[in-house]
Order: sequence, then C-alpha cells, then structure tokens
Amino acid sequence: MRKNDFPIFSNNPDLIYLDTAASAQKPQVVLDKMMEIMTTYYANVHRGTYPISEKITTSFEQARQTVADFIRARAKDIIFVRGATEGINLVAQTLGRTLNKGDEVLISEAEHHANLVPWQLLVRQKGIVLKYIHVDEAGLLDMDDFKSKLSEKTKLVSVTHMSNVLGSTFPVKEISRLAHEQGAKVLIDGCQAIAHLSVEVADIGCDFYAFSGHKIYGPTGIGVLYAKAEIMNGLDPWQCGGDMIKTVSYEKTQFADTPARFEAGTPAIVEAIALATAIKYVEKIGYPTLIENDKLLLEQLISGLNEMGNVQYLGDVAYKSGLVAFNIKGMHPQDISMILGEQNVAIRVGHHCAQPITEKFGVTASLRVSFGLYNDKEDVEGFLKALQKAKRLLV
Repeated sequence: MRKNDFPIFSNNPDLIYLDTAASAQKPQVVLDKMMEIMTTYYANVHRGTYPISEKITTSFEQARQTVADFIRARAKDIIFVRGATEGINLVAQTLGRTLNKGDEVLISEAEHHANLVPWQLLVRQKGIVLKYIHVDEAGLLDMDDFKSKLSEKTKLVSVTHMSNVLGSTFPVKEISRLAHEQGAKVLIDGCQAIAHLSVEVADIGCDFYAFSGHKIYGPTGIGVLYAKAEIMNGLDPWQCGGDMIKTVSYEKTQFADTPARFEAGTPAIVEAIALATAIKYVEKIGYPTLIENDKLLLEQLISGLNEMGNVQYLGDVAYKSGLVAFNIKGMHPQDISMILGEQNVAIRVGHHCAQPITEKFGVTASLRVSFGLYNDKEDVEGFLKALQKAKRLLV
C-alpha cells in the first residue's frame, strides 16, 4: 500500500514485515520530524522563556491537541505516558489506591499481561476481588457472563478493545453503558484497535482509554492515556517531580491539575510531537482505506492457509481484524518462525504477552501474522510461499 513512505523497506527490499501488532514501522515524515526538532529547536518544555523553548512548548501542547482531536476528546483529558502499559499502570496506581477490600474489578480472559498483572497486584496489596469475563471459542466476549458478574461491588471494568491474540473486537460501547449503570468506571486498552479502527472516546463512553504511539507508526517511548479530568483531579499522582506541582514548600505541596499532575519530569518531547505527525499521516490516508486493506489481506491470508490444511486458528476467522494467530498441526511454531526468518519474513511467535488466553485455546504458543498500512498482496503471497517451504522442511 504505502511501502515507499517507509525507508526500512528501501533499505531492506526483501523484507516481508508482518509483525505490526508488536510494533509498526515508521514513515519518513515521522523520522524527519524527529530530526527537525532535535537539530533546529530542541529544548525543554514548560520551563524556558527563550524562543526555542517557547516554540517547542507550543509544538508539544499542539501535539496534545492533535491527539485529543484524533480520538474526539478534550486536551485536558490527554496524559502523555511512555505507552499503554504505563497508562494502565497509572490508573491502577491512582484509582487503585481508592479501592477497598472486597471491591471488584472485571477484566476479560483475553487481556494482555499489561491489563492483567497490575490488577493481580491490587488483589495482594488492597484485597480487591478480580473477576474474569469469559471469552468463547470464537474469540468473542460473553456478554451474558459479563452481565452476570457486573454488580454494585464492581468499581472498574478494564478490557481490551481489540485482542492482540484473537484479532476480535469487543463491544466497548455497550460495556461502558452497562458498567456505568452500576456506578463502575471503564478502562479500555486500545493498543491494537487504534491502528485499525476509528476511535471516538465520547461515543464509547469510557472513562479511560490507553494506546501506544509505536503501534500507530509513531516513535517508541510515547503513549496516550485518555483520562477524564473530573476523575483525575481527585486522585493523587503516582510519580512526583518537576512540572506536576502548583507550589512546594518544606511543609506541603499543592499539585497541578491534570494532565500536568501525571506528567512528572521531562516528558518524551520529541516523541510526543512526532506522534502527532504519525497521527496526521494516518488521518490523511483515512480509516476506510486502512479497514479495506486489512479486509482484503485477511481474506487472502485465510484462503491461502485453508488451502494448506491442518491449520488451527485461535478464535473464529470471521471476527478477526488486522491479525491472525494460528498453528500448523504437528509442527512447532518456533521452528516455523525460524525458517520464515531465514527467508526475511518477520512474524511473531509465542504467547504474545497474553499467556492465559493462549493456553485457554489449548496451546502454549502460536504464530501471529499482523498487518500494517504498508502491507500488500505481494507480502501475503511471499509469506505463504515461505510457509510452504517451512512445511516441506519440517515434514
């Protein structure tokens, strides 16, 4: 689709990169923006009154507004973090402090470790009750099970928008509505969805939404936590340092309002501005184009895999978007992945940082193919040929 925009492919013309769910490649415009900042007007933000500091502060806050507009939010609700993992942990370590023994948190069985382990820690630290919402064999969230577990004891529902293993999307708007009826707050892990689906947090109705910049063609080390200011201004910060205070004395400290309250220290300045560039790049292409490309490539991939036979999918292929996890019966996925790698085909192998759901589907590891906006039918053809070779070698 857009390979010419990504210098990694001109530098590696034989590369078939099908691991975008792990991290997306970077377009030239993002790399150029990072170099421009670092070579022409880099300085710290919110601190200096000299021209380049004022310029970069303006650019940094404009990036916050770009992110806000992208997901239909307010700028004051956008907290820059290192990634979705930090965003989720921020909620766990701030809102989590307000939870009491016996309070319940609901998550799905399909969560990435980043949206599972922080809540397990709160079970130990605070005595909360963690409940898991059933995911069926098709890879869909069991809404009847969710409704049966949702109660007045539920204080938070935290679920993925799109599973990084199953490729299925969850009905986050309905989840938010039902949770709010019980007085619970809602956190959505949008790491995978943000690169494949148009996201409007106001329409979803969630209280928190987290995603990582590197999943949407931006740099690593930058992410976004959408968090309603009305909630966050009532919570204590989880990290303390410069720029997150109103006043400090030896006796006491007054904290700034969000988002500054939760952005202690020097932020990822260059990365935040480059993330805004990546977002504008994606918006220019448009989600209808991205969604159509995902659909065509998935159809081609599934057709080719089905022709090979002996394929075990994790979840029903009818509900997948942007990625497919599968195994070839009788062959270890690690062996297949190594042979593919020797042919310059990059895919993911393992439990994909979601070990419980992987094992729920009866395997300890799987192969995962995931698409980006630079992938095309030639990539799928090349992958299928490389996979055929792997099968011949492993028979």
